Amino acid sequence: MNKSELIEAIAASADIPKAAASRALDAMVDTVTESLKKGDSVSLVGFGTFQVKERAARTGRNPQTGEPIEIKAAKVPSFKAGKALKDSVN
Repeated sequence: MNKSELIEAIAASADIPKAAASRALDAMVDTVTESLKKGDSVSLVGFGTFQVKERAARTGRNPQTGEPIEIKAAKVPSFKAGKALKDSVN
């Protein structure tokens, strides 16, 4: 499912126009993004939790030359599915 299909599904499920569903989806994505930028986590009970994790610096290898390279530390977004979501998939 891509974004336009998701917007259609939201519009049909909530009985709202596609434009309103699109704005609501964009607002949700923007809000989650801004919260993660601040370092906050976003928990949706039954669905899951969005959070930022720290990835430590490490040494990797250039696949072409085999030469070691330094990979710097980074913050990465992650999602952990909630119990209800896991149960509904299985």
